[in-house]
Amino acid sequence: MRETQTIGEIVAEDYRAAEVFKNHKIDFCCRGNRTLEEVATKNNLNVDTLINELNAVVQKRANDAIDFKSWSLDLLVDYIEKKHHRYVEKQSTVLKQYLDKLCRVHGQKHPELFRIRDLFNISAGELAMHMKKEELVLFPFIRKMVEAKQSRQNLGTPRFGSVLNPIQTMMDEHDHEGERFRTIAELSNDYTPPADACTTYKVAYSLLQEFEEDLHRHIHLENNILFTKANELEKQMKAMV
Repeated sequence: MRETQTIGEIVAEDYRAAEVFKNHKIDFCCRGNRTLEEVATKNNLNVDTLINELNAVVQKRANDAIDFKSWSLDLLVDYIEKKHHRYVEKQSTVLKQYLDKLCRVHGQKHPELFRIRDLFNISAGELAMHMKKEELVLFPFIRKMVEAKQSRQNLGTPRFGSVLNPIQTMMDEHDHEGERFRTIAELSNDYTPPADACTTYKVAYSLLQEFEEDLHRHIHLENNILFTKANELEKQMKAMV
């Protein structure tokens, strides 16, 4: 572990390092390009202490930990679609229902619920469009690159010029979602139900926190692993021409 390593690289090597960053409220997915030294300074942390915490987590790595970095790109996009895209589609509907109910029953006493609901509804809509762009444009091209490399065929130039162009768009949209959920977490006191919360209230906050955590894993896999490897593969393909 080095001070000059980016936090995205560290989490890509072992996802459990994310726990350390979460504890210190450090965004490792949308803003994973910052170095350990940068985030330590920004958050008034001792960088050596931070490195020790990370090393302690990494040393406990289990034998069954998933090494996503070793996966082929086509397998990784399949996993993201089936695991994370489907989760977002399913849970968005469930959470909308819960948040609508909370606003009806508790909104008068807890007006922050209306803002939380509005932000989540915006996020659900934006994520739906975001995932479709990935499924219809970016992911098919990544699969095409993998197939072209395996068959040693000329890839050709896509209509969007370079894979970096849709990647940058996706990363910008990831940033927006990260910011939106930081606001939701703040409004909900880090998903802590108030003293008068009913069971529905508690379940809704628990599901909302789970949704954010899944989104962090989802964005991390794309920003810090998939997109980096896709860019490298495109460079290799161009060098073969």
